[in-house]
Amino acid sequence: MRSRFQFVDDHRNTYEVKRLCQVLDVNRSSYYKWLAGTEARAARQREDRILAEEIREVHGESGGAYGSPRITAELREKGRRVNEKRVARIMRTFSITGIRLRRRVRTTVPGCE
Repeated sequence: MRSRFQFVDDHRNTYEVKRLCQVLDVNRSSYYKWLAGTEARAARQREDRILAEEIREVHGESGGAYGSPRITAELREKGRRVNEKRVARIMRTFSITGIRLRRRVRTTVPGCE
């Protein structure tokens, strides 16, 4: 999903930033703050891709069974400082899923009364 700030940035050569921000109902100061964080976002995305490769490696070693809690534990065992929520977010982003062993519980059986 592209942000409104990205839209302003893409069209800033055609229209003035003040006008674009008014039309999109965003604060100009927020746009400039977003613009200042571009480098930090790019660095975080690079780090996320590197971590995703490490996650894929651990996930592959487990036969595709491990979810975010176990992968986090494995990464910590290898000396990587990482948060489980970040691992879960990266797994979602890169479509890495563990195996679910529990069956769905059926609470209603149609036709029985």
